Amino acid sequence: MDLAAYNRFCRALPHATHVVQWGGAHVWKIGGKVFAIAGWSDDDQLAVTFKCTRAQFDLLEHLRGCRPAPYLASRGLTWIQRTHALDLSDAGLRSCLRESYALALATLPRKVQRALGGDAPHSSPAPTSSRQPRRGRRDRAR
Repeated sequence: MDLAAYNRFCRALPHATHVVQWGGAHVWKIGGKVFAIAGWSDDDQLAVTFKCTRAQFDLLEHLRGCRPAPYLASRGLTWIQRTHALDLSDAGLRSCLRESYALALATLPRKVQRALGGDAPHSSPAPTSSRQPRRGRRDRAR
């Protein structure tokens, strides 16, 4: 995946915003939360960094061409950086970027998620019971 394809893919995600920051990195956000970062690796390959679940992180960090994201993973965050398309294909990377987007969206307040058209998890209704309410002392005397 080249930089143009990366930006096209991220731009197609609903309400994603783009900014170039941190020394020329192409950063994509949803509701102000970062979900993808792309910049150049030491050998002029596009390096794409994304958020993932702990289970995904544990799998992806062992793939050739992937590594824990510098600065982010060292702080205990589950971010992976793909530096080469060796074991993680472009299709796999797109899937990871979609998941990263969903993870970032899920961390936003529900009100913001609703405003962005996201599926905010709804709180469960209060539990109901088939038990009769307790009767007070006055009710028992009758």
